[in-house]
Amino acid sequence: MVPFSFVSVELRLLAGRALFWPSENALLVADLHLEKGSFFARHGQMLPPYDSRETLERLALAIRETGARRVFALGDNFHDADGVERLEPHAAGMLAALTRATDWVWITGNHDAAMATPEPGGTLAEELELGGLVLRHKAMTGETRPELSGHFHPRLAVAARGRRVARACAVRSERRLILPAFGALTGGMDAGHPTIMAAMQPARAIDAVLLASGRLLEYPLWRAGA
Repeated sequence: MVPFSFVSVELRLLAGRALFWPSENALLVADLHLEKGSFFARHGQMLPPYDSRETLERLALAIRETGARRVFALGDNFHDADGVERLEPHAAGMLAALTRATDWVWITGNHDAAMATPEPGGTLAEELELGGLVLRHKAMTGETRPELSGHFHPRLAVAARGRRVARACAVRSERRLILPAFGALTGGMDAGHPTIMAAMQPARAIDAVLLASGRLLEYPLWRAGA
């Protein structure tokens, strides 16, 4: 875990693409997209079938690493509203254990807007405000309060040793922070894409933030007036 500051709030970025909020003892993740593999299999496109297991195993590791007692999942938790019904028994048991062990809140996103409270547990919210930060799935145009969100699956592509490497990252401005996608089968949008830059406005500076070799790296993406 590497600490960094966002609107004077101390947060810690985990290598597994989660965010830990020490003062709230809370783990934040976005875009789990559980049961994405089974969703595509229904439509004839075969993807690896154990994506939910992999995602939940990494989530359990992040909870153990941080000691978090609260979990906020920032939308697109399941790939579709029926995803919870397709969880195979092992993954369902893992999820039930995690929601019993923590105070778990599911914030709904565009993929799971019709989501009912899953049988494994937890509570539902469209959005909420906690410790001076708004938690929602997608950055809201015109929002003036500090905001944490997901939705865009940002990835930063850089040249390293003669080849192009793309890695999931967070995107941060003065008052907005977009988390990387946490799920095993989530793709990504270039962190500097105009859609993400527009979602971060108003801003004076926008940076990509990620971990590499245990260090926090910040790459400038956009500057006002540049």
